Amino acid sequence: MQFSYGEQMPLRLLDEATFWKHQESEHTVVIREITPNLERKFVEELKQWESALVKTHSLAVQLTETVVRSGNTVPPVIAEEVLRLMSFSLEQSGRFVKFLFGILDMSPSVKRNSIAQTVVKHIIRESEYFIGIAQAICGNG
Repeated sequence: MQFSYGEQMPLRLLDEATFWKHQESEHTVVIREITPNLERKFVEELKQWESALVKTHSLAVQLTETVVRSGNTVPPVIAEEVLRLMSFSLEQSGRFVKFLFGILDMSPSVKRNSIAQTVVKHIIRESEYFIGIAQAICGNG
């Protein structure tokens, strides 16, 4: 993978954020679907996560449109906005991963469901991948 994108860096970052925030929001639904007897507390928290992740995804889409409209040179104020959104996205994904580890640890329904355990662990790895690739693109990895 190429890590030097020059003027295209903001779009590269936003592409990653857009894709992964959509994935993470879908993952909240997958967990609820594969664990029909999931405790109400976790169901509600997953719905809150879904809403938050959809909002971040929407912000990334809007910012992508702004960057595209800016043409060949992204104004510094927009570039800073991209970096702020990426920082927030990474932090959000880190909190999401921590929440998912909590589900693995504290949900009796997930503990009794080997498929749910496998899927949640896979989802954790995917969010960790996003964190790692975004940090690498940003030069922080």
